[in-house]
Amino acid sequence: MTRLLSFAWIFCSLASAEPSSPDLIQRIAFGSCANQNLEQPVWDPVIAAKPDLFLFVGDNIYADTEDLELMKAKYAKLAAKPGYQKLKQACPILATWDDHDYGVNDGGAWYPKREESAKIMLDFFEVPADSPRRGRPGIYGAHTFGPPGKRVQVILLDTRTFKSRPLKDTRGKEELRELNLVGWYVPNPDPATTILGAGQWAWLGQQLRQPADLRFIASSIQVIADEKGMESWGNFPHERKRLYQLIADTKAEGVVFLSGDVHFSEVSRTAEGPYPLSDFTSSGLTNSHPGWAAAVNTHRVSPTAYAKPTFGLVTIDWAAPSPRVSLQARGLDGETALEVKLSCADLRPPAEP
Repeated sequence: MTRLLSFAWIFCSLASAEPSSPDLIQRIAFGSCANQNLEQPVWDPVIAAKPDLFLFVGDNIYADTEDLELMKAKYAKLAAKPGYQKLKQACPILATWDDHDYGVNDGGAWYPKREESAKIMLDFFEVPADSPRRGRPGIYGAHTFGPPGKRVQVILLDTRTFKSRPLKDTRGKEELRELNLVGWYVPNPDPATTILGAGQWAWLGQQLRQPADLRFIASSIQVIADEKGMESWGNFPHERKRLYQLIADTKAEGVVFLSGDVHFSEVSRTAEGPYPLSDFTSSGLTNSHPGWAAAVNTHRVSPTAYAKPTFGLVTIDWAAPSPRVSLQARGLDGETALEVKLSCADLRPPAEP
């Protein structure tokens, strides 16, 4: 109860300021792709892992509708799950969305009910009335936890409200099969297209300049893996380049991406940033797809891609001389299906001569 009361305290701030809390964060669980029509046994191992925080990173329900009452009814199905009810009692929950809970598969700025959907989503996750997330288009937001030296920033991106239309892949099924591609898109070279939109980009720059020792950036779609043809930041290469450059320009240390969407889990890494950037994908809480997991990803650094119901667990060892971070995908029995370890010493640009 103390933890929940302390979490409520973080929202006692001016509407113009992103919330913060003095609570130390050592364990973050997260996940995506939870079909409200299916059983959800995953909540038992999530709760058993004793996270300080749980992050929904998208497809928290499968709404796929412009019927707002139907959307509310689908959220109600999630709310009625006994495991979800226990999760709410066990730890604070933060959330962003992907396409299906947004309202339309692979959707973006053209979805006509985006404002109404945002209100339903923010209401469901009990985002306070004075939250900055309520006072601007989209649902992006940030939260900071912990004291100086052990400060964790959680950035929740909105990759739907402002997203431009992706570029369709016109190659035939046989050619795609030979290339081990499973998706539908190719990179869009048009620099006028966007994922985040101008306002969210400006806000993100402000957030990356805030003091933090570790920064977990939640993106509903994969940031680094880009070869499968599925939705990803790689479909808008100029936007991803801008993201990496913004991390460099703001001198933001400790960045780790958390993503979902693809119905399997893996860790990818790139050297295109100011230091090696990792993307921990955890998907899905109920939905899995071994065929998609078998598609090409030359950026993968995890031992495998795990395509069974799963959740992600991030643990932080603040006691180490250089704090260490463990990225684990865990299955329904709580077993660790894959793990990648990071050192905070490696999550900063090289020292200038």
